[in-house]
Amino acid sequence: MTIDLHHPTAVVDGKLNITGSKSESNRLLILQALYPNLEITNLSNSDDTRAMQKALSVREDVVDIHHAGTAMRFLTAYFASQGSGTRILTGSQRMQERPIKILVSALQSMGAAIAYQKELGFPPLKITSAPLKTDQIALPASVSSQYITALMLIAGKLPKGLKIHLEGKITSTPYIEMTNSLLQSLGIDSRFEGNTIVIKHTPNIDTKTLAVESDWSSASYAYSLLAIAQSGSITLTHYRQKSLQGDAVLQQIYRQLGIESRFEDAQLMLTKIPDFEFPDQISLDLANAPDIAQTIAVTCAALGIGCTLTGLHTLKIKETDRLVALQNELQKLGAVLQITNDSLTLAPHTALKSGMSIATYKDHRMALAFAPLALKVPITILEADVVSKSYPSYWEDLKNLGFKIGLSAK
Repeated sequence: MTIDLHHPTAVVDGKLNITGSKSESNRLLILQALYPNLEITNLSNSDDTRAMQKALSVREDVVDIHHAGTAMRFLTAYFASQGSGTRILTGSQRMQERPIKILVSALQSMGAAIAYQKELGFPPLKITSAPLKTDQIALPASVSSQYITALMLIAGKLPKGLKIHLEGKITSTPYIEMTNSLLQSLGIDSRFEGNTIVIKHTPNIDTKTLAVESDWSSASYAYSLLAIAQSGSITLTHYRQKSLQGDAVLQQIYRQLGIESRFEDAQLMLTKIPDFEFPDQISLDLANAPDIAQTIAVTCAALGIGCTLTGLHTLKIKETDRLVALQNELQKLGAVLQITNDSLTLAPHTALKSGMSIATYKDHRMALAFAPLALKVPITILEADVVSKSYPSYWEDLKNLGFKIGLSAK
């Protein structure tokens, strides 16, 4: 689906009901599979979470999680820890190009029986029942937090629990802290101190109901919309001032771009700071929140602000190489953008080209991040339905904020 969109007034005013965090939802679904007396409310309605739910409920030998990277990592550890015969865990062509060797090697060293079905180090995986006996493991601290979380989620069910040693400088710390906090909320003895994670054997938990906080990554697009808009305000529901999600740093980042965040009960209220003077340039280390890099880069491009974003090494192995994709699409609009393996630098500029078609590379965050540009110039979004991966109601939400959206003839 290709869509054209523009906004006739550049004023956004409204209330958005964003569903639960994909990151929290997928962690809790694995924990629910391990501890069935856990109840979950406000689950994400994203494709990734639905893929996780389906994978945990099916009994077929082949489990296809399509584009869901979180599900691939978490389910690899989950199936390896279960006495459930043999499973083939596979996904889309892009998923079969995303590395998983570090996690598989760690599980194999613990006793898991996992074999690669095609290329060494990549899905699909053949996972056969085998007892996990080792209670200590070492991993490079710079690896994706999803590898570390995958091991943390199953640790409580291992006969001796698990101690994880992280070697070097840790990246994406908030995601590890999120997992640690969720384990603790279930009564599992889990500690994350320095470069060591220790999780004690916990065969059972008390009956528990946990509500998933709404997704801060999805909230980033509301911040971007309001920063770019001429005027307005946006209210988001089901958010907490003390969040487990690393992307809650949006509050501090977008204050530099003229947006004030305020909490009332479970509502997050976004308003424009009066008479705000925009900086010429901002510099941010996003090692702990790389998923919001695309949103910030596009916001800065729309505002004519330069930015230097670092800590982005994980973006090259996402749904696409997000750094290259950002460079390609922002340059179409007239931006000057330089990238390295872990950073991007956007030069300040003042004019955006109108009517450009934005390729999304089968990456939901490309469509989500670029759409707010329609407040400045009409744009076309290719493969716009890709947003269902994390934010299925996005286009309807934009219509409710005054955007004009129609199927494109391009």
